[in-house]
Amino acid sequence: MEIIIKKRVVKAIHEGLLSLTMLSLTPAIAAASEANLKIPNLSQGQNNLLLYGIVVCILGMLFGFYQFMQVKKIRAHQSMLDVADIIYETCKIYLIQQGKLLCILFAFIGICIAFYFGFLQKTPLSGVLLILAWTVIGILGSYSVAWYGIRMNTLANSRAAFASLETKPLKLLNIALDAGMSIGVLLVCVELIMMLIILLFVPRELAGSSFIGFAVGESLGASALRIAGGIFTKIADIGSDLMKIAFGIKEDDPRNPGVIADCTGDNAGDSVGPTADGFETYGVTGVALVSFIVLAVQPALTGILLTWIFVMRVLMIITSVSSFYINRALSQARFGSKKDFDFEQPLTSLVWITSILSIVVTFAVSYYLLGPGSGVPVQLQKLWLVLSVIISCGTLGAALIPEFTKIFTSPNSRHVAEVVKASREGGPSLNILSGLVAGNFSAFWIGMLFLALMFIAYYASGYGLSEIMIYPSIFAFGLVAFGMLGMGPVTIAVDSYGPVTDNAQSIYELSLIEAIPNVEKQIQKEFGFKPDFDKAKHYLEANDGAGNTFKATAKPVLIGTAVVGATTMIFSLILVIKNVLGVQPEQILTLLNPYTIFGLLAGGSVIYWFTGASTQAVTTGAYRTVEYIKKHIQLDENASQKASIEQSKEVVKICTQYAQQGMFNIFVAIFSFTLAFSFLSAPVNGNEPVAFFVSYLISIAVFGLFQAVFMANAGGCWDNAKKVVEVDLQEKGTPLHEATIVGDTVGDPFKDTSSVALNPIIKFTTLFGLLAMEIAISESFRNVAPYVGGIFFVIALFFVWRSFYGMRIPVKE
Repeated sequence: MEIIIKKRVVKAIHEGLLSLTMLSLTPAIAAASEANLKIPNLSQGQNNLLLYGIVVCILGMLFGFYQFMQVKKIRAHQSMLDVADIIYETCKIYLIQQGKLLCILFAFIGICIAFYFGFLQKTPLSGVLLILAWTVIGILGSYSVAWYGIRMNTLANSRAAFASLETKPLKLLNIALDAGMSIGVLLVCVELIMMLIILLFVPRELAGSSFIGFAVGESLGASALRIAGGIFTKIADIGSDLMKIAFGIKEDDPRNPGVIADCTGDNAGDSVGPTADGFETYGVTGVALVSFIVLAVQPALTGILLTWIFVMRVLMIITSVSSFYINRALSQARFGSKKDFDFEQPLTSLVWITSILSIVVTFAVSYYLLGPGSGVPVQLQKLWLVLSVIISCGTLGAALIPEFTKIFTSPNSRHVAEVVKASREGGPSLNILSGLVAGNFSAFWIGMLFLALMFIAYYASGYGLSEIMIYPSIFAFGLVAFGMLGMGPVTIAVDSYGPVTDNAQSIYELSLIEAIPNVEKQIQKEFGFKPDFDKAKHYLEANDGAGNTFKATAKPVLIGTAVVGATTMIFSLILVIKNVLGVQPEQILTLLNPYTIFGLLAGGSVIYWFTGASTQAVTTGAYRTVEYIKKHIQLDENASQKASIEQSKEVVKICTQYAQQGMFNIFVAIFSFTLAFSFLSAPVNGNEPVAFFVSYLISIAVFGLFQAVFMANAGGCWDNAKKVVEVDLQEKGTPLHEATIVGDTVGDPFKDTSSVALNPIIKFTTLFGLLAMEIAISESFRNVAPYVGGIFFVIALFFVWRSFYGMRIPVKE
């Protein structure tokens, strides 16, 4: 009965919000053409270059499929394959539920897009349907690559678990890395081929709008999958980990119903979320640059720069795949015969080889396309070096950010050692304090790194870019984000490495392979080697530590692109303000305007609410999970040693329920805040209020950057401190181990829920905010906008209230 009532309430809220959205958008009839980007016609030569790009994308997709088949054909013991199949089946159940929820969320955005382009832009019905179709394609893109990611990872996890028995650590590493490269390359190729289709084949008058629809769809899909996945995975992880303390059982004990849910969560949070997030990040940053080029660059040069941007993106696929094979050969030469080595070393070398090769190719191809003798206009010929330097700042940053991150999260780092030492001397309390220190210091140093990279880009933009565009420094910031994503396939690959290694360790334990009668003889007969169980467990633990580190390194890169790219997207909003209101932006976007301060405060407030709301969903869900497991776990001697599939599915169901409830509360609040603050910024009695929403977006980006980096690296530090105790110190089951488990459970929602979801939240708020603000400042709507904004503000506050009071741990009578 309670469930039926909740469903009816949610349905009523859906209908009410959709009706209110339609009501609020109907009066807005004035057109503002800035968002309806006019993509220029390209020359035959430019079209041919981009058609070659489509061919490269198809080849890249074939490479991804080849890697998929290479991993799939690796043999493994049936006991491990069976566990992997169970994990995949539970992942399917979760993703199907997420797909249903995405359809509901699309209704919110679809109505806004339809009214904006249909009424504000007066686009014909066929055009509106095309834009909505590209929005759906964007959602399906994020959703489909998420499916591919879990299928790839759930094939690789069992193969990696079995390979550990062979005492060939490089083979173990290569399986996880092959899976990661398959996901990374295919993800980028699918996203890029869609954008090339829009650029080449969609009618010019609708291409810009299709780009916006596609980006909004990507962002919606990634936001939902990232938030819900982050909540799901940490509910399961915490519920599973706390059983080790409560009952003194070992890591990944099959009798613990939370272990399979934890494995499902590894894919929901660390595979589905990052894959959809990476897909969206690549697309939205590209759309931001396309928007800037079309709006701010001299019309005669827009086609040339658009072609150059997309050629650069295509070439980065080639450099990533080439770097992968170069690194494979070097790793074989260095580690092929070794029985033990640091798993982080081949991953680090892959990142640096890709960065260096990408920078070299950037300069070479930019000279060929834009340099002297290229045939482009003279004012552009002298800028090839400036543009190459700016992009290379981002490409170098994508290699430096992981190095800075490892200082705070690697098992070999002093900060992790400090957490271990603090845990030994002061237990859980000093463990947590020491991890907070690591997170704060990491936010400082990575913030300084972003400052240095963006300053170099700003300085370089002063050498001639102002001759061909307005606001050249904004374009430079967008190119930095673009350069970071140039290594997208490799960044996603090392990030996807983590869930494979994490699952592999669990599958080894869940398979109970050591307890199978005559298993050594069977493996030797069927697979041709003698298994080493002790060495296998050591490899899996150590490899999981490397996976933790590189999961941590990808997060600041993605959040960094969100922040730097958001700067470029906000530029479009500034142009709208300038052209519609006829006011110079610098006259109102100033700290002397109190609305600017109000917006900065509002943005920071929303960031801190979001981190609290997402963590609260984890807390309550973990409580429910722990409550269920404690009631049903069977630890007596006569109980089955195998995992209970039914109980595991029940835990997955609990995780899914709270993930979706938490995500729905958060999404509706973010959606409502965006409409509320944009409408409250309407220029009713003067232009000053407009600064409120612009500074709100800037505040969301800046606060979000530092909050995300702090939380991600604090969590990574706690996670690998526990790994050091388990692997290097061999002190499982001790008070020291229990202290690090407590720290890890605190760090779980830090690193895998709140921090990572801030990336799509920033991009979604900025992108959707552009449309909302155009509605707010339109002449026919601005007078009523503050009243409608007030209504949406109340709705937002209700869901803020609901995100805590509706998600509390119940008090037992």
